[in-house]
Amino acid sequence: MSDLKDRIIDDMKSAMRSKEKLRLLTVRTILAAIKQQEVDTREDVDDTAILVILDKMCKQRRESITQFKKADRNDLVDQEEAELDVIQVYLPEPMSDDELQSLVAETLSATGASSMKDMGNVMSIIKPKAQGRADMGKISGIIKAQLSS
Repeated sequence: MSDLKDRIIDDMKSAMRSKEKLRLLTVRTILAAIKQQEVDTREDVDDTAILVILDKMCKQRRESITQFKKADRNDLVDQEEAELDVIQVYLPEPMSDDELQSLVAETLSATGASSMKDMGNVMSIIKPKAQGRADMGKISGIIKAQLSS
């Protein structure tokens, strides 16, 4: 079993003991998503796969927050933000803008990418390095800016 999954299970147990309902619900949701992935692939997930799952869950929460704000549903916004806070505890430290810029520049020079045709190749190299640490849409924008300059 992965270290991250063990940590999530331990946090579920501590949330049960301390009777933190929201944290317990969110951690159970994370574990359900991990279990679903394991059932779908018929193999245990590693930390990298768990980061992908957590990243996807964060993205879903952010989109929901945007929609709930448009609908003026502050109660749901608060709940989604609280869930997002719990999920983000398990993600690694986010990359700074300078780190993203240097990672993209480094990858562009290593691959010899010079046009937009090379974008897919560059993204496939960067994605595993930045998974869970940066928004892929933001990285895509940086790549486009550097390739077009």
